[in-house]
This record gives sequence, structure tokens and C-alpha cells, in this order.
Amino acid sequence: MNTLSHESCWVVTDGAAGNRRQALALAEALTPSIREIIVQLRAPWSWLAPRNLPGARVALGRNEDSLLPPWPKLAIGCGRQAAWATRQIRCWSGGATLAVQILDPRIDPAHWDLVVTPRHDGLLGDNVLHSLGSLHPIDDAWLADGRDAFAQFAALPEPRLGVLIGGDRHGSRLEPAALDAFLAATRARHAADGGSILVAASRRTPASSLPRIREAFAGLPGVVWTGSTDGPNPYPGILGWADRLVVTPDSVNMLSEACATGRPVHTLVSAPLPEKLARFHAELRSAGLLHDIDAVTAERQAPLRETATIAAEVRRHLGVA
Repeated sequence: MNTLSHESCWVVTDGAAGNRRQALALAEALTPSIREIIVQLRAPWSWLAPRNLPGARVALGRNEDSLLPPWPKLAIGCGRQAAWATRQIRCWSGGATLAVQILDPRIDPAHWDLVVTPRHDGLLGDNVLHSLGSLHPIDDAWLADGRDAFAQFAALPEPRLGVLIGGDRHGSRLEPAALDAFLAATRARHAADGGSILVAASRRTPASSLPRIREAFAGLPGVVWTGSTDGPNPYPGILGWADRLVVTPDSVNMLSEACATGRPVHTLVSAPLPEKLARFHAELRSAGLLHDIDAVTAERQAPLRETATIAAEVRRHLGVA
């Protein structure tokens, strides 16, 4: 069995926060010896990634020297541009580097040693591992760190309602009417339960929506974060301190991470969801992890933490320790 050692794992992404978070979470579950590489492909390679075109080295532009030997034992990528890079690294290294790709690369998974993708993507193959949600670093220690970093939240009235607001995603917008319905339902939940609120918008939340978010929660005890002008992003503190969470329905990552806390998670779906996202919601609900926004639930539920299990499967499939 191969052993991962110094700089033995490259983590390759396009720099997008969600992609980095998943790839780093898996890498950190496998080895502390990590080198992170951000890949920004030039056109036309970026248009067709991860498909192969002639002149692959030119595709990297000024970052051409970012993917050079000595090759690592393992390369983990997340996202389409990273899929191009992990595919090339596997080829350029003559197979010495084991390539693991997170999320459906949208071409034959045989171009990688292993592909890790959520079940709702529907990708099948002998070298495909399936998770229910997205990979993340959240465990008890991570949540404790979040509570320590935002210790001031302990003084807020209980129960604390965590509110995570996403935004536009590929193929669909966060429509103003849907956001208004979500905000009204969240206020109604708070009115029924009492306590305080811990609200965070995301990078994808449209700027035009931020005033409505602030207005919706004005006067309620708690914290409303809509950007860096409000101070440090309290996301880790919200996950650490919330007794219950409500999450907009658009983000697989946010829903997965909310479900990792072991606290009940709620959402409001006021318009048809894209097919894959609808399958994900259905799987969460079937597992008892996601509820209507006004549902009565227990104070705790089983946490959705799949990264360690997937890491163990990666070790087993690739024969690395």
C-alpha cells in the first residue's frame, strides 16, 4: 500500500469557495501534506473542460509552471476546470499520480482513478463513489471552534434560529418573490419559537436582495450579516450556536453543512426545483434530515458527516495509507 507523504497531495480547483471547501475537506481527511493549486484555463480549453484539446500546456497561460513535476502521489480536484487539470496530471505523470475528481465531470469517469459525486447527480461507474450531500470539514471539533470564535452568541436568547441565505445558481435565480416568502416564513418561525436569530447571506445572494433581508429581521434580537461591512462572516458561529436552522433551498453545500450540525434543518420550497436539486431534497427528507419550515421536530437529529467515510473508501479503492 502506498503511503502519502510530504507534498504528496495536490488540491486543484478554480478557486470557487464551494469547490475549494470540498476538495480541501477530502484532502485533509487523507493527509496533512497538501499543496493547493488554483487553475484558471484560457479559452477555448475553459469552454470545453475537462475535454482534451491539443496544446494542453498552453491552456494554463501564465500559470503554466503550476503543474510541473515532481508529481504528487494523489491529485484531488473539484469543478470542471480542475477536472481538466487532474486528468492531465494523471496523463503527464504516466499514471504515477492517482487522480480523484469531486463532482460529475460530465464525461466518462474512466479518465480518473476515482470520481466522488452526490447520488442525485446520477453518475454510475465502477470507479464512482457516491455521497448523499457535499463533502465538508464539519465535525464536533469544527463546531466547537466556531462557538469559540463567536463566543458572544452565547449571550443571545435561546433558542437561536440560524438562517442561511443563498442566491442565484447555475440555471436558476433566487427570485424576489421566493426570497420574500422565505423571509416571511422565517419570521413566522421565530415568532412561534421566540429566542434570537443568527442570519448570514452568501456570496451568491444578489446585492439587490440585501436591503430586504436587513429589513425583514430589523428589530429582532440577534445578528444579521450581509457582507464584510458587517464584520467577520459569522457562518462558523451560526452553525456552532444554532439550535435550529432554516436554509434557502438552492444550495447543496449549505444544506449539507447545516445537516452536519445535528440540529433540525428546515427549508421553504415555493417554486419547482431543478431536477437534480429536487432529488437531493427528496433524499434529505427521506433520511429525516430536512423538514418544512413550520414542522415540529426533535431538538436533535443524526448529523450528516460523510467526508471521513468517503476518505476511507478512497484509501481502500486506491490502496493508499
